[in-house]
Amino acid sequence: MDPQPLSPARLRVVPETRDQALIAFQFRPDEASPLSVGCARLAGPDGESWLAGAVGESAETRGAALAHGEHYAMVALVVDEVHGDIETAAAQAYERLLVAVRPSEHPYLLRIWNYFPAINRGEGDQERYRRFCVGRARAVDGMFNDPPPAATAIGADGEPGRLQVVALCSRTPAVAIENPRQTPAWQYPREHGPVSPGFSRGALLDTDTDTPRLLASGTASIVGHVSQHLGDCAAQLRESLANLDELIAQAAEKTGKPFQRAGCEAMRVYLRSEADLAAAQAVMSGSGIPPACITYLRGDICRRELDVELEGVFAAG
Repeated sequence: MDPQPLSPARLRVVPETRDQALIAFQFRPDEASPLSVGCARLAGPDGESWLAGAVGESAETRGAALAHGEHYAMVALVVDEVHGDIETAAAQAYERLLVAVRPSEHPYLLRIWNYFPAINRGEGDQERYRRFCVGRARAVDGMFNDPPPAATAIGADGEPGRLQVVALCSRTPAVAIENPRQTPAWQYPREHGPVSPGFSRGALLDTDTDTPRLLASGTASIVGHVSQHLGDCAAQLRESLANLDELIAQAAEKTGKPFQRAGCEAMRVYLRSEADLAAAQAVMSGSGIPPACITYLRGDICRRELDVELEGVFAAG
């Protein structure tokens, strides 16, 4: 008997703004929109649309947005910081997120983006990124960490005051994957903060379809748990691509389907300094990733010694 054909893809991502997108990211500062990424666009597309079939329900206000489709849903939240207290803002944001998601028809968190200004301000355990991690850990449940979703945390432009959290949710869990070259973020040693970052290196979606997707988390120049190539943005980006290759290899191994750089549907490259744009573009021009799908954004990396981070979506095929 012939095997049953797999179903078509349930999700695809395009580097442009489209109507009827489940998530329609805008790469321009706009505090009125929960889906506007507060990082200046340096080059590339000005939007990114996550398409997942018909959207059955959607709503947007100044501080929140939601959209529900058949297989996937999106929740976006903006929480105001009070007197620069990012820890409390993070706890409030994730409490609200879980209240919205867990009782719904899409209870599984697959991919999360976190943006807030001055991510590296403060010394030692008082650094704002470390306080964010503490606040998030205070609010999440056991299901969140079993295993944690793929995620990105980037320092947005401006002064403290706004924490933005965008989450992709689903009826069924993703397959979390790790990078053999890197220590899992949730197992980082104490030197990186009082609470380990709560994210997996990547998530595999729709493994029962013809075209599964790999959602790569924020990926930087880290081997083991140690930052590499300090002061050299181009070398850091090449190391980040090497880490991305390991994730792609893991995705191929787990699905039995070919994944490659050329299958990238959308990519964001975050640069701490706009002065590094030309060097980053030179590296990416030889990467095999389609140039039309790459957006370069000015954003601070969660590790203050690093200058670049990337994330992407890859379709098997």
